Amino acid sequence: MELPADDRESSPYTGYTRAHWEAAADALLAAVAPYATADRALYHLPGSHVSQAGRLSDGLEGYARTLLLAAFRQDETLLGRYAEGLATGPGGVWPRIEDHSQPLVEAASIALALRLTRPLLWDRLEQRVRERTADWLSDALTAEPRPNNWELFPVTVGGFLQEIGHRPDAARRAIDRGLERIEDWYRGDGWYTDGDGRKFDYYNGWAMHLYPVLHAWLADDSALLSLYGGRLSQHLEDYARLFGGDGAPVFQGRSLTYRFATTAPLWLGALTGHTPLSPGETRRLGSGALRYFLDGGAVDERGLLPLGWLGPDESLVQTYSGPASPYWASKGFLGLLLPPDHEVWTAPEQQAQVERADRVTSLPAPNWLLVSTCSDGLVRLHNHGSEDTRYAALYTRLAYSTATVPAPSYDNSVFVGGDATRTEIEPLGTGEGWIASRHTVRDGITVTSVVLAEGAVEVRAFLVAGAPPGTRVRLTGWAPREGFRAELVPAIGLTGTLAGVEGVTGVEGVTGKGDALFVALARLTADPDPLPHPLPLPLPLPLTELVSVRADGVGGLEVHWSGRAGIGVRLDASGVDVTVRE
Repeated sequence: MELPADDRESSPYTGYTRAHWEAAADALLAAVAPYATADRALYHLPGSHVSQAGRLSDGLEGYARTLLLAAFRQDETLLGRYAEGLATGPGGVWPRIEDHSQPLVEAASIALALRLTRPLLWDRLEQRVRERTADWLSDALTAEPRPNNWELFPVTVGGFLQEIGHRPDAARRAIDRGLERIEDWYRGDGWYTDGDGRKFDYYNGWAMHLYPVLHAWLADDSALLSLYGGRLSQHLEDYARLFGGDGAPVFQGRSLTYRFATTAPLWLGALTGHTPLSPGETRRLGSGALRYFLDGGAVDERGLLPLGWLGPDESLVQTYSGPASPYWASKGFLGLLLPPDHEVWTAPEQQAQVERADRVTSLPAPNWLLVSTCSDGLVRLHNHGSEDTRYAALYTRLAYSTATVPAPSYDNSVFVGGDATRTEIEPLGTGEGWIASRHTVRDGITVTSVVLAEGAVEVRAFLVAGAPPGTRVRLTGWAPREGFRAELVPAIGLTGTLAGVEGVTGVEGVTGKGDALFVALARLTADPDPLPHPLPLPLPLPLTELVSVRADGVGGLEVHWSGRAGIGVRLDASGVDVTVRE
């Protein structure tokens, strides 16, 4: 993808300006144009995978998601292509919106795009085209959504239809129902679960916050904007820490093929005035992510976004994925709604959170612990509260990062009798530098876990209960994938290490009678010359970045980070207790 020259030589940051974002949007839209049908109502992008919704729905998805990008671009010529599709798509070519159907998702993108560009597109359509389009969209008001972020698609359609006066009462009911439904999933501190249970991921930003905040902003509803904007601002306090120094988002959760859609809530905060981030940090994070993906090969030789991450990746293909699914990345261009003279575009870039200092941050709502190190720009997410068994590898591992992907052989896991299952995750709390949970392996066998972190080093302790004596227990740590990050930062290689401290020789141990405690040190680093690890145990003090760990054999630990007070940890059947020693 050809972009304007940047000013990185005079800046330690990305060097991306609004012109780079405009050029990237134009290039993406130019690349998909040849794949439109003759009437421009469908976009059949190349790719061997057809979603469970079928090829026709996939073609609608191509239209809707690229229309959203054109809407953010606010270009009359680009929008003119999509006006042609509206002449034949609704009520003709496009599949109907039905209960639990993919067209409901795409209707939200179309309605949002029409609402954002009303003077440029909708108001210029022939009356018969407007009527057919509104009638097609109105099925979204009564179609049953899936019980998750889909509840917000009728809200988004309803907001547009209410604005144009089409079935306003039904639109209001759809809006009220959807907004009421997401209250059941709000967990505080700016965090939603994506439906019942504890499904925490990027859907918080590119769906759960995006649609209500945009609806409130477009409706000029100050009460709603205060509510949802306030939650967004809270969320961004945590969210800004999920990006590495190279711009990479933490690799966790489903639908990761949407790539730089992760930047949508950053721009949304600036657009609506509900953000704790400075304009310079907002652009640093947003542009850092865009540059990470473009430099990393996310766009192929045709200028298209294939299913994948930095490039094509079959492991990220899910049943609902079609060739055009990646174009929800369009949401990342929300910042183009900000005028060229907005501070986000004119202020100098400022350091991101990960670049300022090493940090260990507790997030109580999802029960996550974020660990960042500025020397290598890595962010590590210790997961002790998010679970979705449908996509277990992307939700239920013990840890994720900005530089690793979940390994098929189960990285960051505990195998009990060869079984690494982790279900029924029960948060047991988090505090300064630690986090804990309990999970079920299978009937009668549970694992109580606690992780303590400082810099790149982690103490991981696991109490296995209910396993028969002689059951083999194996621990796994970080598994850097060769080439995943090195191609972007050639001088930096990733190192993942794991060393047993208690109950394990190497990384394996065996249960005895009663509960069994297993403790290990883990580390993921991209420092070119890190301190040696593992070292002989017990570790001598002081040692920068490293730790002394002593176990009492009955569920108790004494942990000493270099230069800090000791921490006492007790694991038993009732939970975990962490105490800082004076």
